[in-house]
Amino acid sequence: MNKYELAVVLNAKLEDEERAAAIEKVSKYITRFGGTVTEVEECGKKRLAYEIQKMKEAFYYFVRFESEEANCPNEVEARIRLMESVIRYLCVKQEA
Repeated sequence: MNKYELAVVLNAKLEDEERAAAIEKVSKYITRFGGTVTEVEECGKKRLAYEIQKMKEAFYYFVRFESEEANCPNEVEARIRLMESVIRYLCVKQEA
């Protein structure tokens, strides 16, 4: 079982319900492609290192998940790329 960590940076202008819906959608993508979400960590609103789309702040989330499917992270990233509320993302494989 491979372990992954997905960092998701959401638009700071989103309401609480919209942020929760976006993270729920990411979790559903993970389960759809053979993964199991183990933890969702909300780090809150933080200042960005550089301005992105004229925004200086954004909401940070870390989603940890496991998957035996080798293509699960690629499929999830392909779907997240199309989400308007996500301004940046990064999925990394954790060492055993």
